[in-house]
Amino acid sequence: MKHKYLPLLIVAAFAGISSTAQASGYRFGSQSVSGQGSADANGAEAADASTIFYNPAGMSRLEGTQFVGGGTLVVPHSTYADTGSKTFTGRTPGGTTKDYAPDAVFAPALYASKKVNDQWTVGMGLFVPYGAKLDYGNDWSGRYAITNIKLEAIALNPSVSFKLDQHHSFGFGITAEHMKAELGQAVDVPGSVAFLGQHAPAASQAFLANIAKTQGLAAAQAAGAALQGAKDGHASMDGDDWGFGFNLGYLYQMNEGTRVGIAYRSSISHKLKGDTIWDFSQVSNNAAVNGFISAASGKVNSKALVEVRTPETLSVNAFHQMDDKWALMGDVTWSRTSRLENLDIQFPPTAEGAERIRQNWKDTYRVSLGTNYKYSESLLLRAGIAHDQAPVRSAELRHPALPDSDRMQYSIGANWKLNANSSIDLAYSYIAFKDADVNYKNDCSPVTAGCTGNGETTKGLFKTRMQLIGLAYNYKF
Repeated sequence: MKHKYLPLLIVAAFAGISSTAQASGYRFGSQSVSGQGSADANGAEAADASTIFYNPAGMSRLEGTQFVGGGTLVVPHSTYADTGSKTFTGRTPGGTTKDYAPDAVFAPALYASKKVNDQWTVGMGLFVPYGAKLDYGNDWSGRYAITNIKLEAIALNPSVSFKLDQHHSFGFGITAEHMKAELGQAVDVPGSVAFLGQHAPAASQAFLANIAKTQGLAAAQAAGAALQGAKDGHASMDGDDWGFGFNLGYLYQMNEGTRVGIAYRSSISHKLKGDTIWDFSQVSNNAAVNGFISAASGKVNSKALVEVRTPETLSVNAFHQMDDKWALMGDVTWSRTSRLENLDIQFPPTAEGAERIRQNWKDTYRVSLGTNYKYSESLLLRAGIAHDQAPVRSAELRHPALPDSDRMQYSIGANWKLNANSSIDLAYSYIAFKDADVNYKNDCSPVTAGCTGNGETTKGLFKTRMQLIGLAYNYKF
């Protein structure tokens, strides 16, 4: 009987971002420090060149040549408590979860704009749309689902805006997005050995008989002991891909102090391609047993491929300068995360059955409200609050690679003018996630024909909170 083990490799790259990102699902939320200070309610403010991301039509408000460079330091804290994870044979996997979230992750952002004439402005943005870094270790109770993930994504967004008249402005941009992923998970060798030893013992008996014939009884006994005490194998992969999309913006200015914007960012199709490596060298201290397990598993190092489309977003935002001191702004963003129903991981050119990860995500909304207060000619203070929905429908569809949940964001920020041409933005955010129950069962076990899977159930509770610290430098000339 052919052994099958779970190759949960690429899926985490697109589903495991919540411990290092601010927005729900796998999208990194804050793309500028000025935006972070108002909880990203600033889509219609167009205060600096970072409007290239939020609404490219806002570039029509920028004078001369402007530059923004900086980034956000993400400081996550997340804990996991197991409440009954099981292997496909009903065994309790055991193990402890280490501090799996990184101490801190830095996400850079760079923007530049140049006013060509009274109607046209051009710009370029570089930012991090997605990112993740989790390392549960090889001994935690959910290791048959995932042990580690590292995802790095960077986007280039050349843009242009056109000012039709004093009321109407339009923006357009093209996005070139590069993703790179490194992933890993354990292979349930002990469970498969136990199951096949009970239900299909012929293969292991033939293996041990051959050892006895060629190397003697003592060697066969040693191999049998090593086989019964077999440990986990491990699978890992890396891969990357370029994808392309576009974004649109419209800004209606009622008067100098009031404007409304609409922005759309398209989905991007990715084919993440990489190499899969199956490692059975640490299953036991017996090389013959390790070789037998590797051959019996039917796993060979191969390519890995998953096709996925990122969700498009549609934002409606507004800005109103109430008086010479106070301004109020708000944003509502809809994300079509329902595009991500199931993820099928393929292993060309092998005949190995695909691994299907059930997601069945729902569309989400993010609502934010922010304010500016002009304390003095050189100091502008910001604050904001936001509620962000998670796309995960239930504990049964919440994979441990994405312990995502609804969250609240509380932000403060400031812009300090150094002189007539330069300023510094500062921002701090605290993000509180709802507790996230996980009760995810893999439908495909090592003895299921036509597909690949460990058949594990990961059951537990994730608790997450996060801090964001932003710093940026602005220059215009």
